[in-house]
Amino acid sequence: MCCPELVRSIPSGPPPPRGPAQGALALGPDVLARLRSVCDLTHPLTADFPVFPAYRPFRATPLFSVERNGFFAQELCYAEHTGTHLDAPAHFYVEGGGTESVHAPDLIAPLAVVSIAGRAARDEDTLLGVDDLLAYERRHGRIPPRAVVALHSGWEARLDQPGHFLNADASGVMHAPGFSPEAAEWLVHERDVAAAATDTLSLDFGPAKVYEAHLALLGAGRYGLENVARLDRVPPAGAVIVVGAPAHRGGSGGPARLLALY
Repeated sequence: MCCPELVRSIPSGPPPPRGPAQGALALGPDVLARLRSVCDLTHPLTADFPVFPAYRPFRATPLFSVERNGFFAQELCYAEHTGTHLDAPAHFYVEGGGTESVHAPDLIAPLAVVSIAGRAARDEDTLLGVDDLLAYERRHGRIPPRAVVALHSGWEARLDQPGHFLNADASGVMHAPGFSPEAAEWLVHERDVAAAATDTLSLDFGPAKVYEAHLALLGAGRYGLENVARLDRVPPAGAVIVVGAPAHRGGSGGPARLLALY
């Protein structure tokens, strides 16, 4: 997600240098050999899937049909940040890399799922903080280098109720959990993650006016994943995520197919 007014105010300089791409190369054959189950972490693209208010909903227009033309094809129309999708550095930095620049090894990575669902049920604007990440590590071990760290808030349960996922109040301000700026910085500088992910519409919490988690992660050359599905169905540690990322040149992001192997 993003607000067009904000993009113009973001520094145009290139993101800081990032660490060496390792991704699946750091997993080792012993880890990969143990993976037996697959969980699809992707929401299907539909016309009624909630999108950031600045964007138009997904639309599929039939162009040809088997009955009339002998084959079926559609024209798809969607904003890049629709459905389960990837945020590239270019989403917030004029000289940030586009979708095609995301390092391929970082698209197959260890997956760490940090749940704050219990707290999110009580506080819609709760933030995942550094303390949550340290508590996760005490229970599940250190977050691996070049991992994808996912925030699980239980937000997808709201998709059954129209308007409940965007969760805008009477003044139009949305409310949803997100990464604190401190947690985003810590993941980049202390754990060298490849990406951060969330089951909500945005890496930042709903009322954010300056998207500090986005800026910290994308500004360091990392990527983001938003509207991730079924994070409650994969183990907190030990899974591997495979990101079927878009690769259109200069793109700020795009719908992605995410698979968790565990």
